[in-house]
Amino acid sequence: MKAVHRMPREEAVALLARAPFVHVASTDLGGRPLLRTVHAVVDGDHLAFHGSPAGEKTQATGRPAFIVAEETVATMPSYFIDAERACPATTYYLSAHVEGNLEPVEDTDVKARVLGALMRKLQPEGGYVPIEAAHALYAPALRSILVLRVALERVVGKAKLGQHRSVEDLGRVVEGLWRRGAPGDDRAIEQILAANPRVPTPAWLAGPGGTRLVCALGEPDVGPAAALVAGEYWNAGVPEERLASAMRASTALVGARDGEGHLIATARALSDGVRSAWVGDVCVARAWRGRGLGQAVVGLLLDHPRVRAVDRVRLNTRDAQTLYERYGFVETAKEVRPYPSAEMVLRR
Repeated sequence: MKAVHRMPREEAVALLARAPFVHVASTDLGGRPLLRTVHAVVDGDHLAFHGSPAGEKTQATGRPAFIVAEETVATMPSYFIDAERACPATTYYLSAHVEGNLEPVEDTDVKARVLGALMRKLQPEGGYVPIEAAHALYAPALRSILVLRVALERVVGKAKLGQHRSVEDLGRVVEGLWRRGAPGDDRAIEQILAANPRVPTPAWLAGPGGTRLVCALGEPDVGPAAALVAGEYWNAGVPEERLASAMRASTALVGARDGEGHLIATARALSDGVRSAWVGDVCVARAWRGRGLGQAVVGLLLDHPRVRAVDRVRLNTRDAQTLYERYGFVETAKEVRPYPSAEMVLRR
């Protein structure tokens, strides 16, 4: 693997942990290849999974294994880079693997912990009695079920995100993704730019005062985004955890960072991508207000692939009508509850 593609160990382990499933490659008792797809969890310094005590995976117990997970970031058509040649067509992706011997777990407390982690991953809403080694519901099964694990010692991660491409080519890739706007393309843009800091910030992501607009806020941004909008008049009394859930459910979630990478603005939309969209939680940190940042994040949101083509964009505001009028919004109604506000719509 080229050094430029190597992923930090902690990111590789995180990929193995969040993957919905992993592929396990080993050999059976006869030395024949054995390849299985399993649900797995990271348990401390091991990657663990379970199986039937009479299943084929038992034949791999004690044998060397290779376990891999992967995520597709985006498919790249050739015409993003070259108008004629097919050669540039590729896929940008993340992958991680761990090598080691498959160890059987005999301790029922460890088995219970592994299976409990697996349930929290696959069924986070609960709805079952927690798995404990001594519980009558689980004790007999835990004694017989097969749990295998591999020590997280030889972990390798790869991030193929165009690091070998020229700055010019990557600029075309980023622009092409924004124009195409397929699901996940906005997140791919942020991943590609993060992996290639030599690429200048695209003009449409350059915010006022040295800020950097973000076309797809990720999970690490959800908490700070919720904290930013908490307490604003339209969110009065709404707990931050509910605001965070709303952020996650957004069709488009954009924002801005200052020079140190702190989140200082946010805006989101719910959209069907065709007929209508609703804009909400447009907010700028108080220290940054009055510098044009609100206008910048609204402009980015309205140009987001899931918003730019809809027939009508709606929002409610109490005091920012002038901002939205710059983009063609007009007032359509007055609301009194839960706070006095104007309903505005942008018709295309």
